[in-house]
Parts: sequence; C-alpha cells; structure tokens
Amino acid sequence: MRTPRQAARVAVLDPAGSVFMFRYDNEEVGVHWAMPGGGLDPGETPLQGAVREVREETGWTDLELDGTVLCLWEHDFTRAGVPVRQHEHIFLAYGPRRDLADDLAAAHAADGILHGLWWSPEDLSGDTEPLWPPQLPELLAAVRQDGPPATPVDLGYVPNGSVAGR
Repeated sequence: MRTPRQAARVAVLDPAGSVFMFRYDNEEVGVHWAMPGGGLDPGETPLQGAVREVREETGWTDLELDGTVLCLWEHDFTRAGVPVRQHEHIFLAYGPRRDLADDLAAAHAADGILHGLWWSPEDLSGDTEPLWPPQLPELLAAVRQDGPPATPVDLGYVPNGSVAGR
C-alpha cells in the first residue's frame, strides 16, 4: 500500500522557452529529471507549496506564479523509505535564465538532487533520459504554440514503466 502524498512543482520557463530541471536519483525509479518542487506542508495549498519549493530549491524569490496550472498527474516512488503515490500540480512561471542562488548543495543532497540544468525545447524533445512527467515535451510545446492551458491537462496516473521508458 502506498501513502498518498500531495506535491507541487514549477515549470520555470526562460524567454527562449527553456525549462529549468533538476536531475534526481531515487532508490526506486533511478535517475530522472523533474522540475523544482516537492511535497506540500500541512495546511498548504498547491500554489503556496509551489512558491515555497521553488524558493527553497533554487533560491529564486522573484518568480511570479499567477496560479496557472500546466498539468496534474499521479505517480509512484519511494521517498525516505516510504512508498508513496504522489499527486502533483505543475504550475507555470516565467523568469530570466540564471544560475541557482546561494549554496544549496546540502539541501539538494538530502533530496537526492544531483544537479540542475536549463533544457531548450530541442534538448527536451530529443532526450532519452526519463522525465517527470514523461509528457513534458509535448505539454511545453503546446504552451509555446497556444499559450498556457485554460484548464490543467489531467495526465492521470502514470506508471513507473512509462516514466522510466519514455
């Protein structure tokens, strides 16, 4: 049985359409790429959690999140030895391309973050490394073409094989 976990992530896009991603290493699903974010604190809304998480993981305090949700999805993994089924809200934010602020190495090591990288649209669609969610290249291509979605795209439950195998 997996423990339900609520989480929020942020797709931070630079003016050229690149997205900032972290490379994670997880005991159950291995190495994969995901946007800044994580579990919600008690009483926190998904938007509040997204703002807090992006600040804690990047040091960026000036991003404007207007509440636009790109997508919703659920997936399984093990966090700190506990099997979870994580339900995520992925928000959109826009900002300048830049490096991480401050010294975040200790916090990143505790979260299994190996390093961060800006991914261009071409890099994102051509890469074969696992992405969370795996549909991210298509979702961001639609944003670049049509603008943010009027309602969040609901990806539903995505099994690990889909995540790892893209």
